[in-house]
Amino acid sequence: MTMSLDPRRRIERLLFDRHAGSHLNPAGWLLDLLRYPYALIRDLLTGELNLRAMGLVYTTLLSVVPLVAFALVVLNGFGLHHNLEPRIRDFLSPIGERAGEMTALIMTFVENVRGGVLGSLGLAFLIYTIIATIQKLEGAFNFAWHVERPRSLMRRISEYLSLMVIGPVFLVTALSLLGAVADYEGMRWLTSREPLGSIIRGLGNAGIYLFVTAVFTFLYVFVPNTRVRLAAALAGGVTAGVLWAMSGAIFAQIVAASTGTVLVYRGFAIFVSALIWIYLSWLILLIGAQLSFYIQNPRYLRAGQAPVRLTSCLRERLALTVMLLAARNFVAGRPAWRLRGLAERLEIPGSALATVIDSLEKAGLVTTTEEEDVLPARDLKGIGLHDILNAVRDERQYETWLLWRARTEPEADAIAGHIEAAIRERTADLTLRDLASRPAP
Repeated sequence: MTMSLDPRRRIERLLFDRHAGSHLNPAGWLLDLLRYPYALIRDLLTGELNLRAMGLVYTTLLSVVPLVAFALVVLNGFGLHHNLEPRIRDFLSPIGERAGEMTALIMTFVENVRGGVLGSLGLAFLIYTIIATIQKLEGAFNFAWHVERPRSLMRRISEYLSLMVIGPVFLVTALSLLGAVADYEGMRWLTSREPLGSIIRGLGNAGIYLFVTAVFTFLYVFVPNTRVRLAAALAGGVTAGVLWAMSGAIFAQIVAASTGTVLVYRGFAIFVSALIWIYLSWLILLIGAQLSFYIQNPRYLRAGQAPVRLTSCLRERLALTVMLLAARNFVAGRPAWRLRGLAERLEIPGSALATVIDSLEKAGLVTTTEEEDVLPARDLKGIGLHDILNAVRDERQYETWLLWRARTEPEADAIAGHIEAAIRERTADLTLRDLASRPAP
């Protein structure tokens, strides 16, 4: 008697366990498409994306004031500082009539920061919160993209600073241009003529969401510490933009109808609404990042965010491949492979490949630079193939030192010894230089 499968297993079998060529018929194409919302809903139910969105809410509360203050300093140099406050009000508009009150409160705090009320120590702490927020965002995106290593310190400083300077100028300029076009006298004349008026108003309403989609797409390309294809980022940006627009409209209606909540929380209602809206915005941003990962790497739709466990055999093959690719480029005088490039070349998540490279680094076989270049750590003639295999076999020797003398059976020890002797005999006289000198197939 066979046991019945639970609903989740049944859905997974329907979506993923289908014969080759079934995607060519309409039903198969629809099931292929349904894999993506299923994977996103499953990831949301596991709770990791929710936790990271909540963490971003916390850092946002700490960093919003210094971030706005920094943006005002930058925009002041371009004469655009007067346009920032309306943009903040637009973002908070879904919380209802009190969006203006919340915006005024933020700007009051900003003026205190700019006026030096906090002192040097407090200002240093607020600047730290800005950097922490961007780091937390990068960490969330790297989680969605299975990236183990964040940017190096130098890359963080240069790229984060560029984003903090260019980002506010770009956002305010673009939104101001949209507003200027809407206020143009010729545009008002066209708007008053039907059916042109309806078409233009529709395009104007869509323009804001197209702009939000463009911002989301840029973040999906720029923030993860891996190479993201534009098509995947654009798909995630469009989806996140649509979700953001829909959630904003729905949330505004809920806030307007929640008179009971306002009475319960009274003066705190504005903060509760703002917290929920910020949380939803971050969650939607992370959903789009996760979707862009799945579009670029559809083979991970079934596994999702489950840890990628490499077999011992695959770890050995990956280690030999990484060392061979690094050695070939070194011998030929070509630019070194980078971790992101190796992960893409081997079609494996960066988080899984990083464990292999870490083992090779601990064994002194490779070194990773600040730019994440993977280079041989010593002369290729001094790196034996058996050394490479041992590096990924014994990568947990320091964690399991208490068990290295487990009382195994003599017969099992003898068989394992014969296998090890055969491997050592086969690789004893081979070095990485010998392997790299062979012509590539």
